[in-house]
Amino acid sequence: MNTAYAATPAEQAMPQVELQTTEGNITIQLRPDIAPKTVDNFLAYVRDGFYEGTIFHRVIPGFMIQGGGYQKTLNKKETKAPIALETSKSARNLRGTIAMARTNDPDSATSQFFINLVDSRSLDAGVRGAGYAVFGDVTEGMGVVDAIAGMPTASRGFMNDVPVTPVIIQSARVVGGDDQKTDAPAED
Repeated sequence: MNTAYAATPAEQAMPQVELQTTEGNITIQLRPDIAPKTVDNFLAYVRDGFYEGTIFHRVIPGFMIQGGGYQKTLNKKETKAPIALETSKSARNLRGTIAMARTNDPDSATSQFFINLVDSRSLDAGVRGAGYAVFGDVTEGMGVVDAIAGMPTASRGFMNDVPVTPVIIQSARVVGGDDQKTDAPAED
């Protein structure tokens, strides 16, 4: 377990999601105790099969890998409404944590997420603004994350840092822990 936040006694009961990618599997333990609405949002996309066929479209060695919004053709998938930012000074962007990607508007996160390759204190709440919502931690497959980070990238269309060989999320599914919904409002 990463030291991004203190482990809780209920840690074993927290949802886990497995991302099956063309480079291997990544298992993420989600943290509804620190970001309940963000976890609910992510799980809704997982349950809907939204992530299947999406790619890691932004890969920056020494920083992060980002995915969850674009198909192999770089067509952006239609998402649900944005969610409010849930950050905490105790939930830090450390190596192996997963956080929500967003625009300059703090309340703009939808489906895209990133996995930190290094400790990125500049992304934490209060360091340079609102921060980025950490909502889980890679528990298995950090070697896969590092392999993705080492892939050659290029500019494609309007995007930079796109892997030359697409890294596709083949499936995303809940594999363990308590998959109970938290009390976040349902989206229409």
